[in-house]
Amino acid sequence: MDHLENSDSGDERATVLTAVEAALTAALGPADARASVTFLGTERIEVLRFLGGSGAEGPGTGGPALRYATLGMSAEPMADPTAVLAEQVRGPRAELLLSLRPGSRPPLPPLDRVLRPLAALAAAPRVEGLVITPGASLDLGEPLWPGAPFTSVLVGEPGGLVPDLELPAPREPVRFLPLLPMTPDEAAWKRAHGAAALQERWLRHGTDLRDPQRRGVRLDE
Repeated sequence: MDHLENSDSGDERATVLTAVEAALTAALGPADARASVTFLGTERIEVLRFLGGSGAEGPGTGGPALRYATLGMSAEPMADPTAVLAEQVRGPRAELLLSLRPGSRPPLPPLDRVLRPLAALAAAPRVEGLVITPGASLDLGEPLWPGAPFTSVLVGEPGGLVPDLELPAPREPVRFLPLLPMTPDEAAWKRAHGAAALQERWLRHGTDLRDPQRRGVRLDE
């Protein structure tokens, strides 16, 4: 992708996102569905769905899953909200991943039910000036899908499911950040004790973070 050095912003965006989609396809297989949403003042954000596969995005993650991936967030670097001028080339880039496990309980939400919340999170760096990093909590302000017991997510560490995508210097790699749904009680406990402590508790209790109807982990022991 060396021709990025001499491309205009529109060409660079398209080139980066083409490479990001190729990286997702290489890791997860072809997408079986996709949809998009545009927020005021931002470029289009797509959400792709991938069927099957297993990964290492967090504790309790064995077995097949549906993967939802954003496409569009990484077209530009996330900017430090305190910076006087937005950085156009340097800075962290990322896309977001959500894994949900099919099961015998109520079916998983269709793509359009998780589309807007995921796209809103992916647009947050542009809309709100956020720099999304592992260990951060992202509050959705509403259920992740209608009836979901989760209204926020913990940003996990990249690299376990989709490898980082290198871009020509001085651009930073695109990192694929897993989102780990949290119940309101878990989110409050994480604010008090930190991300590592919550993840250790999930691991200790064998919590399946991809169960779309799971109960919150024990926090009183």
